[in-house]
Amino acid sequence: MTLQALVENKVKEAKTAARALARLGSGVKNRALLRMADRLEAGKESLQEANLKDLAAARDKGLSDAMIDRLRLDDARIAAMATGLREVAELPDPVGEVMRMWKRPNNLRIGKVRVPIGVIGIIYESRPNVTADAASLCLKAGNAVVLRGGSEAIHSNEAIVKILADAAREAGVPDGALQFIDRTDREAVMHLLKMDRYVDLIIPRGGEGLIRTVCENATIPVIKHDKGVCHTYIDSDADGEMAIRIVMNAKCQRPGVCNAMETLLIHEATAETLLAELGRRLTEAGVEIRGCPRTCELVPGSVNATETDWHTEYNDLILSVRVVASLSEAMDHINQYGSQHSEAIVTRDYERARRFLEEVDASAVYVNASTRFTDGYEFGFGAEIGISTNRLHARGPMGLEELTSYKFIIFGDGQIRE
Repeated sequence: MTLQALVENKVKEAKTAARALARLGSGVKNRALLRMADRLEAGKESLQEANLKDLAAARDKGLSDAMIDRLRLDDARIAAMATGLREVAELPDPVGEVMRMWKRPNNLRIGKVRVPIGVIGIIYESRPNVTADAASLCLKAGNAVVLRGGSEAIHSNEAIVKILADAAREAGVPDGALQFIDRTDREAVMHLLKMDRYVDLIIPRGGEGLIRTVCENATIPVIKHDKGVCHTYIDSDADGEMAIRIVMNAKCQRPGVCNAMETLLIHEATAETLLAELGRRLTEAGVEIRGCPRTCELVPGSVNATETDWHTEYNDLILSVRVVASLSEAMDHINQYGSQHSEAIVTRDYERARRFLEEVDASAVYVNASTRFTDGYEFGFGAEIGISTNRLHARGPMGLEELTSYKFIIFGDGQIRE
């Protein structure tokens, strides 16, 4: 069988399953999700055995520690995947929700009702927990899903999908609703992107190269999970200890994820008293600092930032730092270099906080909190399919509602249009 035929068979099966899945009741879907969670926990040894193969290959390829961390499936992460499945089971089912109902002068009653999108293709890199998140959300929203993970997590993803698909089928989910493209060839992605007869939406999650490839080649609508060039701006009157806690968390807790801070902006008045201490703590945590000329004066060991640095999502313990003269300058920098993902201000001034919220263009904008909270779990969605940096249909963490469309239902009693 050719690679194109293999991909086409999978999306055809998904299309067939999607029609039955759209009619599936909440009870069946929830039981399936709970069974999937139980099976993940019961199968953690086999999952970790498969994961060890991916970790070994990642080390052989020389991937960074931060990237290897994204691949790792330890007990806590397997438990978190299972918890996410159970949380999605507890969420209200969006399918069938009447969003609005109204009556026309001719007595036609018109309703707007949530329905599944259909078949969703998800192309992602690195983190194998995305497999469980995507499967759970798509299932609960009544969608079939076609998964294509990165080659670096192929063994982990195969093991997760097998457990989830078997458990879902046993619980009454239509066979074929959860598909996985188990080929690492780049051509598999290219074939999937052209299957617009069967696939209704593509969601890519990964680096800038992946996003560009998908957007340039897809004949299917795309919702981008674009790069996360996230900023934190420390204002002139910020609480110093609060600022340090937020910065250290945003950069160091998990530097390899998209909501980690990549650029720190700090007001020149605050920089005089705070930046040296921040630099010391960051350096002790292993962070390489690339800064503007003033930063290099105040932080020993920092190096000059290039124009490329301001655009870069490092996914590592590297941080760009710039001293600015005003809130306006900070916002101009963010709007020029940011990826419209997550941006934060640390300030005690209400008016400046309000301006930042109103004028910064991003899917999530924070006052006095870490950008690390941009996440479906933290927002109360149970899990997320991705963080959209699009403007249309969905923006920010995508939960169940963002995985539905709608249709109009019309009730009449013999009306005809004159």
